[in-house]
Amino acid sequence: MIYLLYGTNEFLIKREIKKIISENKIENIDISNYNLENDLLDNILDDASMNSLFNNQKLMIVENAYIFTGAVKKKGLEHNTDLLVKYIVNPNPDCLLIFVINEEKIDERKKIVKLIKDHGKVIEFNKLKDIDSFVKKELDDYKMDTSTIKAFINFVGDNLAILASEIEKLKLYKGDDKLITKDDVFSVCSESLDVDMNELTNSIVSKNMKTALKIYDELIKQGEEPLQIIIRLANQFRIIYQVKELSKKGYSNKDITNILGIHPYRIQKAMEISYSFPSKKLLSYMQRLAEIDEGIKLGTIDKNTALELFMLEI
Repeated sequence: MIYLLYGTNEFLIKREIKKIISENKIENIDISNYNLENDLLDNILDDASMNSLFNNQKLMIVENAYIFTGAVKKKGLEHNTDLLVKYIVNPNPDCLLIFVINEEKIDERKKIVKLIKDHGKVIEFNKLKDIDSFVKKELDDYKMDTSTIKAFINFVGDNLAILASEIEKLKLYKGDDKLITKDDVFSVCSESLDVDMNELTNSIVSKNMKTALKIYDELIKQGEEPLQIIIRLANQFRIIYQVKELSKKGYSNKDITNILGIHPYRIQKAMEISYSFPSKKLLSYMQRLAEIDEGIKLGTIDKNTALELFMLEI
């Protein structure tokens, strides 16, 4: 069987590979890894055509499979895709060959893509549009009501690997009690980096660039992507705006906490910031961050200087 796994969600791709390994009972000794940026396709297919030394079914993972996209590599290895065409039509039945590319799209016009769709499996793993459904699936026979799921995602963040890990913690904590409450979430789970995002937001709105850049650098060291920081910052301003509008309508902090499903600490911080800005100004910040987000994705704005650009404009 030949697989083509593509998309920007690396967590789901890795999980799918683990699932394939488990379902086919592949031993570690029968797994090999390749990379099309370093390994010739000719050599990879030679390996795929040979049986395991131990007469077991073997599995091969080929990373950076850019030959399935519209990308053109000007430098590096020259891959003979005609050999792949022949292999796809007549693969080794004792080899599971998995091509992986962390790109949002593949080139549907390419012959090798069409052939894998006909003779193998092509699975997309892009950003989930419905994280609630992912949480429900991970819960198995445990239950969270809709408002608790919302509070859980807001508290933990939307990183799928972290969500899955925190759900396992909740299951161990609850044991035979299958109903998970907001109190359980706030007691057991680790809060996301949004605490630092509150500090970052405070520094930005007070035009304290030195502190803001220090926090930004720390977030980068912790593995946050610049684009994700921009998105999370926009989410912070959205929360500040929502808190401000609900407060103007007479809702208490406790009411707002229940409505938005957000930890009281974050509501209090958002309330403090909201006093300094009119609603129109907060909306303009969200709009500008959305434009910067789009600019980064289109390549018209450098992701590493995007935050400084935003700070200079407010």
